[in-house]
Amino acid sequence: MNDRILGVIFDLDGTVLNTLDDLADACNQTMRHFSAPEHTVDEVRRMVGGGVGKLIRRALPADTPDVEYERALSWFREYYASHAEIKTAPYPDVPEMLSAIRAAGVHVACNSNKFDSAVRALCEKYLAPNIELAMGEREGVPRKPAPDAVFAILKHFGVQKSRTLYVGDSDVDLQTAQNAGIDCAWVSWGFRRENELGDCTIPHAMHTADQLRNFILE
Repeated sequence: MNDRILGVIFDLDGTVLNTLDDLADACNQTMRHFSAPEHTVDEVRRMVGGGVGKLIRRALPADTPDVEYERALSWFREYYASHAEIKTAPYPDVPEMLSAIRAAGVHVACNSNKFDSAVRALCEKYLAPNIELAMGEREGVPRKPAPDAVFAILKHFGVQKSRTLYVGDSDVDLQTAQNAGIDCAWVSWGFRRENELGDCTIPHAMHTADQLRNFILE
C-alpha cells in the first residue's frame, strides 16, 4: 500500500456515482411544475456542484422571487428523494476500486454538497459496505469548498492530512482539498471537463478507476 495514503475522501455526484440523468429529470420536473423553462442534460451538468439549492437557483429564471425559489427547492427535494435511484449507477469499475482500497485497509468516506439524507441513501444502495462515512449538506456545516466536513472526516478516522487524498470531478472539489490542505486527484469521467475548471490546478489527473486504484495503493 502507498505509505502516504491511509484515507480517501470521495465526492459523490460525478465521481463515484453518475447521478446526472436523475438530477436532470428531477430538475425539469420541478421547472415544469413551476411553469419555468426546462434544461438539457448538458445544461444541468454545468449547473450542479454547489448543492441542490444552487442547482435550482441556476435553473429558475433570474427574476424568480425568493418565495417562489424556496417553494421550488422544497418541491425538488421531495421529488428527488423518491426518484434518485431510477437512472443512477456507479461509474465503471468504481465499486471494484472501492472494494480494493478498503481491503487494503484504507479508510473511505464520501463528502457531498447534496442534501445529507440523499447522500446516505445513495451510498447505502450503490456503494455499501465500502463507504465507511457519508456526509452531505447538513445544518451547521458549511458546504464545499469549505473544509469543515473534511476536517470532521479526518477526526473521525484519526488520519493525518498528509496521509489523505481527496477525489473529485469539479472545481469545487479541487478548492475543497486546497482549503483543507490535503492532496487531491481529479477524475476526468465526471461532470466537469478540464477546460471548465477555471484556474484550478489539477495535482493528479485520473482517467479510469483502475488508474486511481493503482495511484492509491501503489
